[in-house]
Amino acid sequence: MYRLSDRVCSIQESATMAISARAAAMKRAGEDVIAMAAGEPDFATPAHIAAAAKQAIDAGFTRYTPAAGTPELRAAWAEHIGKQRGITYRPDQIIITAGGKQAVWNILYALVNPGDEVIIPAPYWVSYPEQVRSVGGVPVILETTPEEEFKVTPEMLRRAITARTRLFILNSPCNPTGAVYTRDELMELAEVLVERQLLVLSDEVYDALVYEVPFTSIASLGEDIYRLTVIVAAMSKTYAMTGWRIGCAVGPAEIIAAAARIQSHSTSNPNSVAQYASLIALQSDQSTVEVMRQEFDRRRRYMVERLQAMPFITCTRPQGAFYAFPRIAETFGRTYHGERIEGSMGFCRLLLEHEKVAAVPGCEFGADAYMRLSYATSMENIQKALDRIERFLKQLD
Repeated sequence: MYRLSDRVCSIQESATMAISARAAAMKRAGEDVIAMAAGEPDFATPAHIAAAAKQAIDAGFTRYTPAAGTPELRAAWAEHIGKQRGITYRPDQIIITAGGKQAVWNILYALVNPGDEVIIPAPYWVSYPEQVRSVGGVPVILETTPEEEFKVTPEMLRRAITARTRLFILNSPCNPTGAVYTRDELMELAEVLVERQLLVLSDEVYDALVYEVPFTSIASLGEDIYRLTVIVAAMSKTYAMTGWRIGCAVGPAEIIAAAARIQSHSTSNPNSVAQYASLIALQSDQSTVEVMRQEFDRRRRYMVERLQAMPFITCTRPQGAFYAFPRIAETFGRTYHGERIEGSMGFCRLLLEHEKVAAVPGCEFGADAYMRLSYATSMENIQKALDRIERFLKQLD
């Protein structure tokens, strides 16, 4: 009866959100489901940040702000990035967005024409290819392997670039693999990007959550790559502010101005109260961030050790973010109580239905041989979930 656009028909639903919604529905029905799917810290937003939001409401800070965000928050992000990454940006090189997801989409919309190619390493965050398609671009997927620690090499990148290539998406620390590029590895990629004058969208949302490899932003590696880089960052993972929906894009002023024009005709400004709370978060003591990082690290080490000891599973040690990405391909073709496992979607469906553990199938990240488990939940939940996964695996024929 209703004719939808070709553009929207080409976009798939986020499997992460769909699985989380199904798990939530099962919980509401009284089932003992352990959610290991969504990328959301289980910590409460720090009290001083929540208090700042209440103060903003009491002070009447509930009106429109500039579409690109308040000048104060843009300046605070510039100062924060300068301290953390050693890079200088002006406030007019920063746009505040409704989360990191909107920041990515704004930049794609500003840069990508129909038919332009965007290089995306796989495994990838589920929204990258869909967002590229939504603006008429063509995702070009680069397959990485655990032997390469799920990282793109300079040779892979150089071979993938064509006359139609417009942008390279780099995600470090990576969702879903937890891979973190070293400074030397980023230098090698930067050489290719500068040589070919190719723009890079550097998704650095998990920058504060690294464990054994120090975080480096590719934009910090010299003036030439700085001019080609747009950084995406957010409050969500670092400050346990997922629902507040505040992110930012940082880069060349011309690109950021274009993103601001787009935003002015789509969502207008991000939430005013959340912007004020984010300002306080950036300017105040950062000790709560380190407390969360250390706890994620403790859970990471426990989860990987358990997974590596299970039958049919191998697991590369993640260096950042809060996900494990175990390989489950050895279970494919086996049966669980007579039902054959067909790919990661089938594995995760059976795991949810029979053991009440919600995981994200690797096929949604462009890597069907894997599944993603989040350790952004309590240690008690992690222990219970891993017990159930091990029980599930031991019943395979």
